[in-house]
Amino acid sequence: MTALSRPLRTTLLALLVSALPLAVSGAYAALPATDSQQSPLPTLAPMIEQTTPAVVNIATRGRVAIQNNPLLNDPFFRRFFDRPGQPRERESQSLGSGVIVDAKRGYVLTNHHVIANADEITVTLRDRRSLKAKVIGSDPDADVAVIQIPAENLTALPLADSGKLRVGDFVVAIGNPFGLGQTVTSGIVSALGRSGLGIEGYEDFIQTDASINPGNSGGALVNLRGELVGINTAILAPGGGNVGIGFAIPINMTRSIMAQLIETGKVRRGRLGIQAQDLTPELAQAFNLAPGAALQGAVIAQVAQGSPADKAGIKAGDIVTAVNGQPVRDSGMLRNAIGLLRVGDKVRLDVLRDGKTRAIEVAVKESPQEARVGAKHEDPRLAGVVFGAINESSPLFGKIDGIPVVDVDPASRAAQAGLRPGDLLVSINRKSVRTPDDLVNVTQKDKGPLLLNVRRDGAALFIAIR
Repeated sequence: MTALSRPLRTTLLALLVSALPLAVSGAYAALPATDSQQSPLPTLAPMIEQTTPAVVNIATRGRVAIQNNPLLNDPFFRRFFDRPGQPRERESQSLGSGVIVDAKRGYVLTNHHVIANADEITVTLRDRRSLKAKVIGSDPDADVAVIQIPAENLTALPLADSGKLRVGDFVVAIGNPFGLGQTVTSGIVSALGRSGLGIEGYEDFIQTDASINPGNSGGALVNLRGELVGINTAILAPGGGNVGIGFAIPINMTRSIMAQLIETGKVRRGRLGIQAQDLTPELAQAFNLAPGAALQGAVIAQVAQGSPADKAGIKAGDIVTAVNGQPVRDSGMLRNAIGLLRVGDKVRLDVLRDGKTRAIEVAVKESPQEARVGAKHEDPRLAGVVFGAINESSPLFGKIDGIPVVDVDPASRAAQAGLRPGDLLVSINRKSVRTPDDLVNVTQKDKGPLLLNVRRDGAALFIAIR
């Protein structure tokens, strides 16, 4: 690549500067600043001054498990290496960001990973007030959480329609990178609908080149009107720092999740009873699709017998092209669309079958396993514990074995023994548990103390409940 000559660079710079004001719309297009020649200078300052009071810094304190030495899993070596009184946990601290979305009730939107395992959450506002926050609800699969602070003289950001974003739109990221304090960076939307990255269970990211670094998580991605279009979540950093590839959760994706978290404290995801895969050129040819047709859609690979999809008439081999009128690009987009629906909602699927398109309405139902396991336990040793289930609609289905711990009553035996929400139960009394039936069978047969083996934050530990 050859370097630009100085005159050409000067000309291009002048054109760029003169074009920037056109990108700033509405009330924020005012350009009060002037240069030495009294010419107006482009600035985002008016918009930034109105939005930054709604973006907060979040500091958390908690405890995480210390990863066990593998030798401790062997009873012989445990005698030599497992010293009584040896700490199993260490104190953790983390910094992140959040966005006030409801000034009247003090609701702050952030990432699940920012407040995960936190025993204490402190929110610092732009005016330097420090407030204690409580968790309203959290959704690990989508990495979304809602916390609440006292509603006193707060500023909230208006929510935009992130579905109207286009590649090339100007955006601004606001957050607390590296704990430096509130920082503003600008860039453009680099791409939309990024998925398959393995960052979260449900992915439909906005990609941006606005600088996002550790500590920006949970912060705001806003458009030039100062409206919230996304929640900054992750970066692609092969060398450990920002390289201009950041990801934000679209605000449209968080609306339904946020509403459920505020209403019930958790997200109840239903199921249709289907497994899907991407439509590839080979599959398109096998299904006799017209040559040159756009390869968009998700192929139904399996329909569970007796499931809502089965009762509605969905068949293996159907190609889903739209959900409630919104085009489906691939299987990940289909999973996201279904995963954001509430239990009891009805969804219209446009499917292509034998060359003909038909609309099929399906009712989203609660997973039978989730409904049963989440109920109150009769076993007093597990009283107060709510377990989830990894069903076929979950992005973790088939990838891990175990039963997620959804909630634990602080006064329960399990909580006093050390069990926490977010733990993954993999065995009881050294017997593997992969389904709710396994859990029931083991607890019914073993009436003595329960020895739980759980996974937490990448570490394994045993918890004894008497």
